[in-house]
Amino acid sequence: LQSSSAMTALRKMTVDADMNSVDREMLTSFLSQGQGYAPQSGQIVGILKQMKDTMEKNLAEITAAEEEAIKTFEALMAAKKKEIEANTAALESKLERVGQTGLDIVQMKEDLDDTKKALAEDKKFLAELQKGCA
Repeated sequence: LQSSSAMTALRKMTVDADMNSVDREMLTSFLSQGQGYAPQSGQIVGILKQMKDTMEKNLAEITAAEEEAIKTFEALMAAKKKEIEANTAALESKLERVGQTGLDIVQMKEDLDDTKKALAEDKKFLAELQKGCA
């Protein structure tokens, strides 16, 4: 439609076609306006390239930020894992001390009971000695 031979052929068809004069004038007017058309694809391509460059820049920034966030997360997870291991070791140590203290208490109670029995026997023996010596 944009070549001159095509325009000439269309004009000839409008003259030869069976249509009323108003339609013919409208069609001729429309076709004559098309001669001044200059494609704007260069500007569109430029805009699209600019959009592509902007999107690539944004993607690079977002990717860098995400990679930094991943590194930070991994460092945090490593620190927390070490902290958990340290706390677990401390907890196990404290549980062992509590268990040992419990055993010590039981042994001391048994010793106390044995000592009380020995004291009672010693008092009984003392009383018998005092009776026998008096």
